[in-house]
Amino acid sequence: MPAVTPRVALIRHTLSPEETVALGARLCYSRAGVDDLLERISAKDQSAFVERLLSMGHESVFEHTSFTFGIEGVSRVFLAQVTRHRLASFSVQSQRYVSYADGFNYVVPPTIRALGEEAVAEYEAQMAQMYAWYTGWQEKLGDGEASNQDARFVLPGACETRMILTMNARELRHFFALRMCSRAQWEIRSVAAQMHRLCLEVAPALFADAGPGCLRGACPEGAKSCGRAAEIREERKKLLEQMKGE
Repeated sequence: MPAVTPRVALIRHTLSPEETVALGARLCYSRAGVDDLLERISAKDQSAFVERLLSMGHESVFEHTSFTFGIEGVSRVFLAQVTRHRLASFSVQSQRYVSYADGFNYVVPPTIRALGEEAVAEYEAQMAQMYAWYTGWQEKLGDGEASNQDARFVLPGACETRMILTMNARELRHFFALRMCSRAQWEIRSVAAQMHRLCLEVAPALFADAGPGCLRGACPEGAKSCGRAAEIREERKKLLEQMKGE
């Protein structure tokens, strides 16, 4: 039963996401037909226009472009957090139809790793005990779906799950604002950072300033601020410079 860490892959996304956003916005204010607008938009880079839409707060048009991710190496604790983002679509590995009779992967929190080898060994022993409880209940309850659905009650929150997640660009920006913040839980923050980097590679104008609120102004956390706003802005500046050089 190996320990795992979060892994994210961008599986699909709307073709030419920045042009799609621009098309939606320009259609609102033009008498031209869709074909004419498509021709105009395709002939010119739309980055500056998308950035202007962001500054105006005209965000509804960002909903026309979506991104689909494959996520592995995350815990059921992560699942409980990410599904709070209701303007998203999820397909999650089932603990009812998937048996863990051969063992389950699990996530080890960094705070436990930081305590040293003895603490990690204790944690791993606890995972092994829960696996023994799980397989014990499977044996008592019988084979198949019926036993899995009730034996899973003793599985830990650390148990790995996998999912396909789809969000539109507007919801992604909201997600990044909350989950890339230093106050967010470490696991979902790690996933959000990976998702953001993948989106940034595809649509830089849409996501260059996406992330915690301190990137765009005062920290929205007020007295609970981490106090690292200047450092976070510098990190983003370096990331954008690095990506331009790649």
